[in-house]
Amino acid sequence: MEGNRAHVVVVGGGISGLAAAWFLRQGAGERVRVTVLESSPRIGGKLYASEVAGVSVDAGAESMLARRPEGKELAAAVGLAGDLVLPGTLRSSIYSRGTLHALPKAQVMGVPADLAELARSGIISPAGLLRVPLDQILPATLVRTDVSVAAYIRARMGGEVVERLIEPLLGGVYAGRSDMLSLEATMPRVAAVARSERSLLSAARHLVEEAPKDAGPVFATLRGGIGVLPEAVAKASGADVRTGVTVRELHRTESGWRLVTGPVPRPEVIEADAVVVATPAPAAARLLKEEAPRAAAELARIDYASMAVVTLAYPLDAFPEPPATSGYLVPPVEGRPVKAVTFSSVKWPHLASDLVVLRCSIGRVGEEHLLQREDAELVSLATAEMADVMGVRGLPVDTRVTRWGGGLPQYNVGHLDRVARVRAAVAVQPGLAVCGAAYDGLGIPACLATARTAAGRILDQLDKQGE
Repeated sequence: MEGNRAHVVVVGGGISGLAAAWFLRQGAGERVRVTVLESSPRIGGKLYASEVAGVSVDAGAESMLARRPEGKELAAAVGLAGDLVLPGTLRSSIYSRGTLHALPKAQVMGVPADLAELARSGIISPAGLLRVPLDQILPATLVRTDVSVAAYIRARMGGEVVERLIEPLLGGVYAGRSDMLSLEATMPRVAAVARSERSLLSAARHLVEEAPKDAGPVFATLRGGIGVLPEAVAKASGADVRTGVTVRELHRTESGWRLVTGPVPRPEVIEADAVVVATPAPAAARLLKEEAPRAAAELARIDYASMAVVTLAYPLDAFPEPPATSGYLVPPVEGRPVKAVTFSSVKWPHLASDLVVLRCSIGRVGEEHLLQREDAELVSLATAEMADVMGVRGLPVDTRVTRWGGGLPQYNVGHLDRVARVRAAVAVQPGLAVCGAAYDGLGIPACLATARTAAGRILDQLDKQGE
């Protein structure tokens, strides 16, 4: 501690780590000096935008939940309130049995709430449709412990609802599989009714009816892309942000913490009064293995999925008809390499031009072999998808391939208990906190909430030390 000024080091320069630095500054002002250490050459993690055909398009996350306040509030606080953009349309589709079908509006993360609308959508077969209402007469499937999403919903509504509605929606968010993902962690509203309601169909209907009608758009982005947010947060935090710095070791000392960085032959030691670990779970596990071994062991059990985003820009006249939806999702059962398509220039009005800019997502758990292909092959898969599904003629005028190796934490069965054990193990270590996407949600607002909690914990402890 320099005089009365504490030094806090944040390990990880993704949006969670940068937000933690910002919350530290907001809570303590000049009483705290904050250093952010990021191992990669740039900050921002999965929030990153670059130009495609002269247009700035996100290469990772492209939006944030607008119905949670954290993202919009932070954007406004760092001077980006005027750059918030709402979607032009959120109408999306499911590719099923060779054609696109509108995603039913009356659904909760794919769980249907209206049988008539589900039938009109044509997403599942007549036989699959007949299975759904059995949910209303089957004995209760009350969930007492965490189970997989597939296990519960299949028991209530049958396999086709899982395969053609649940899988594509969860795959779009987590790039995971419903037979592994936790019901409690990924679909908390459904898990809540599963503990008490007999009929999932009736419960889903009530959830849809109870949803506020004037809540506004679900998502928002920023002009220039969500990728502009990290730089703005970093600047507003006043932190010393250093890129290309890998923290190799973390040790508790009598006065605080010692971080070892740099190459093994020439290590650099950084002393800190407190540390926020804001890295993905595997890196956090390595850092915490000595001082918080129980937390490290639990973090090491969190799996990650890899994916690639192929961005294409086509002339408008390459499409027989301009895309009318924000995009579509593809169930794994279809056996197609592309799992999701977003028509960015349709979804976001500020991107509209004489080009159609779109993003194809490739890769989920169990499909790692696809990502072993060269960039040119991934582009070919994406252009073939557009030719087959949308009837696109010719080649794109520009392309970009962005790979997110180990980019998405998997909230598998038992995730919430695992996270609770991590936090309990960290809590006994003074001046230590964790935050990031591995804990309470992949979305930006959820990550920001973990950052605020971590910063609050550190500030509380520093205040107690100063008493």
